This record gives sequence, C-alpha cells and structure tokens, in this order.
Amino acid sequence: MFTPQLALDKCVSTPNDFETIAMPFMDELYRTARRTLGCAVAAEDVVQEVYLQAWKSFHRFERGTNCRAWLFKIMFHVINHHWRKNNRLVTVAEEDEYLFDQLVYEPSVPDGLRDEEVIAALDQVPENFRAVILLADVQEFAYKEIAEMLRIPIGTVMSRLNRGRKILRELLADYRPMAMSAAA
Repeated sequence: MFTPQLALDKCVSTPNDFETIAMPFMDELYRTARRTLGCAVAAEDVVQEVYLQAWKSFHRFERGTNCRAWLFKIMFHVINHHWRKNNRLVTVAEEDEYLFDQLVYEPSVPDGLRDEEVIAALDQVPENFRAVILLADVQEFAYKEIAEMLRIPIGTVMSRLNRGRKILRELLADYRPMAMSAAA
C-alpha cells in the first residue's frame, strides 16, 4: 500500500542528508581500506576520495537503499583505480630499471677461459635461463625454434637469453679472478 512515508523514503536524497546518512560509515570504510591497502596514508586518501565521489553523486542516492553497500562499492572502485595507477607506475619503474640494467657496465668475459670454467659457471645459471643459452648460443637455434621447443613466447626467449647471458657474464667475470689467484 502506498503511504506518504513510503514516498518520502523513496525520494532522492538531498545534500543536507549526506552527513546523516553517509558519514557514520567513515571509520568502517577507513578500517577496510587500511587492511586492503596496508598503508594508513593511502587508506586516508581512498576514504577521502570515496566521500568526495559520494558527495558529488549523492543526488542520485535513493533513500531507503543501503548506503553502506553503496559507499563500499565506491570504495572498491577507488581502490581498484589506485592499484591500477600504482601498477602502471611500477611498470614504468621496472622499465626504467630494465633500461638502467642495459646501460650499466657489463664486465667483459676474459679471454682464455677453459671449457671447465665456462661449464662450471653455466651450471650456476638458473635452469630456465641456462636452457635458452644452450639452445641459442651452443646449439645455434633461432629464437622462433627455441620458443616452439620450450613452448614459451618468443619475447620470453629473448628476455631469458638476455638475462641469462648477463648472469653468465657476471659469473665468468667473478670466476676468472679466483682462478688466477689460485694459480698464483
């Protein structure tokens, strides 16, 4: 049955109602954001953004609906946006680190290494890198062939080969002085 109170409950909320309806959930939103993000400052920023977005769209909030659920929905949207933004920054940082690794001095492999020294160093390279080094540099397979053999993308082959060679180069640079000092 239709009553005036039912009509009032279904009315769109006004900005004056915001404090009464939405603000009681602030502590609960903060605690959940803090647990989710693991950082008090980030949680404060998220809750602030939640209330800003809620305030801007409060004219669409219908009285009688679950305000708590509505605020939590906004919060997880903001958290997902926060994670995407931070992951994008992490990706850029990883790319910068990758470029820096490429620019850093790479030790040269000493001439005159014995086969046993190279094999000993190669045995220390992690297996996934070692397999690609052996197939590319020893067996002289093309990247595409290696990708098919190992059932990995060609980009992964190139990445593993680059990283594996770097590891091997570092091991051989470290290995050589020890061999020289033992001979002396």
